[in-house]
Amino acid sequence: MAPAAPAATAVPGPSYVRTPTIAFLSSLAVDRALAPFDLAGSIAHAEMLGRTGIVPPAEAQAIVRGLRTIAGEIATGTFPWRTDLEDVHTNVEVRLTELLGPVGGKLHTARSRNDQIALDERLYLRAAIAGLGRRLLELQRALVDRAAEERATPMPGYTHLQRAQPGALGHHLLAHFWRFDRDLDRLAATAARASVSPLGAGALLGTTLPIDPAYVAERLGFARAFENSLDAVSDRDYFAELLFDLALLAVHASALGEEIVLFSSREFAFLDRTPDLGSGSSAMPQKRNPDVAELVRGKTGRAVGDLLALLTTLKGLPLAYDRDLQEDKGPVLDAVASVEGTLEALAVLVGKLRFDRARLTSAASDPELYATDVAEHLVAGGRTFRQAHEAVAAALGPGTTALSPDEVRRRLLALAPGLGAALDPKAASDRRISPGGPGETPLARQFALAHARLEERQRSLSSLARSVDDVDRLVREAPA
Repeated sequence: MAPAAPAATAVPGPSYVRTPTIAFLSSLAVDRALAPFDLAGSIAHAEMLGRTGIVPPAEAQAIVRGLRTIAGEIATGTFPWRTDLEDVHTNVEVRLTELLGPVGGKLHTARSRNDQIALDERLYLRAAIAGLGRRLLELQRALVDRAAEERATPMPGYTHLQRAQPGALGHHLLAHFWRFDRDLDRLAATAARASVSPLGAGALLGTTLPIDPAYVAERLGFARAFENSLDAVSDRDYFAELLFDLALLAVHASALGEEIVLFSSREFAFLDRTPDLGSGSSAMPQKRNPDVAELVRGKTGRAVGDLLALLTTLKGLPLAYDRDLQEDKGPVLDAVASVEGTLEALAVLVGKLRFDRARLTSAASDPELYATDVAEHLVAGGRTFRQAHEAVAAALGPGTTALSPDEVRRRLLALAPGLGAALDPKAASDRRISPGGPGETPLARQFALAHARLEERQRSLSSLARSVDDVDRLVREAPA
């Protein structure tokens, strides 16, 4: 006779019975990171059950106390995580029932794991954006500080990675600041759009019980509750938007990393090859590699891949909830951790860059860079720009590589004798007084705007951080 099958684990509800495929079905390794948010949502839900009378108030208070006990266990590392239970929600409910007995089973009243996980994810997203925002602000401040230090340092501006016009290093660094400012704006907008509580949507069609989703939304700091229950449990737009924000942010970080790699090469030599850039070579004693900047560049692939992974998972899913959505958390957790680490390292690196001002000034003194200045000087004298462009091009010939710098300068001055003193990198940069340019007046305005924007972003992030702190206090505060 074959041996009897082992008894099913005695835990609440038939959906929690151990199956042969439990290891495949389990999401605990990933979603246990959401435990603090799961507990906060459960506390708000239990309070709502007590307020509405769906659960006797005394029992609701007992549930809240039990959940806070569990929060303490998780914080101290004493919580008995069970790998035979497939997710964080089940682990919490089973432990709650161990602590309270049958009363613990009332927590899941008028709730499904479908709307529960959607709530956990939105709470996580808010906290993640608050953390990412802080890191991004640190990087932006480092860029503004370095830009101020290098405000008057000349450098060539580039198009197609070829020297184009004379500019200023401070202006160049501020260009990166504004890229990251748009990234921060996108993250803030994503947090605002995600400020919707899905709890109360149930598995897909709500409940027959007299719940109060608006109370839960307010208690957790959301702007409002959901409008449509089907949409509430199936929506993952907030994660897709977050991953797009992070992918583009990583692309912007990669561009800055690439410039650090280029500028620290001997071919450019705009940056001193200090130990802060990275390590040396194990084989070549003379080498100093820009490892940090290269890793910033390399990690971009992960952020872009995480976005693609989630979009592929979401493609073609019918309403409402499908188990495919279990795979939504891994890419998000990975991208958040990767990008946050990138921002931290890049902020430190930017603060320690040492620019070779003499080398930058020499490169910005290349007379080829002043061709457009001469053309615009001719325009000011009455020629059309096309006429001026053709005159300068004809003077320099089909290619300037065979001409010495002195000869290029001589030919340009032959067209515009009055520009002699102006063919200087600092003077040429300062003449660019059009809005947004590197001239002293527009550059001063950019610095003023950048500092104002940093203060504005700090206020916005402080408000978001307060919402995160309020949820954290909800888990720790004494029950009413």
